Amino acid sequence: MKIDLHPQFKKSYKNRIASNSKLVKQTSKRIELFRANPKHPILRNHPLAGTKKGFRSFSITGDVRVIYFHRSESLVIFFDIGTHNQVY
Repeated sequence: MKIDLHPQFKKSYKNRIASNSKLVKQTSKRIELFRANPKHPILRNHPLAGTKKGFRSFSITGDVRVIYFHRSESLVIFFDIGTHNQVY
């Protein structure tokens, strides 16, 4: 599976994640797990509703989420990252 980063994701990562080394490490681990098995239960991967219909979300930590969507069968676009309140 190929993962591309939306400019919004890059900006959010830089502002919300990059300054916290523990969170950077946890994010890397969860993204690798997502690549290997997007349906792994620890990710709590689920579809979104309302204004985010068509997007999906998975967990990095208890409160930090990645919002993404499928562009095609083999391409995923990471759209945003941050706490629950920041991304919803």
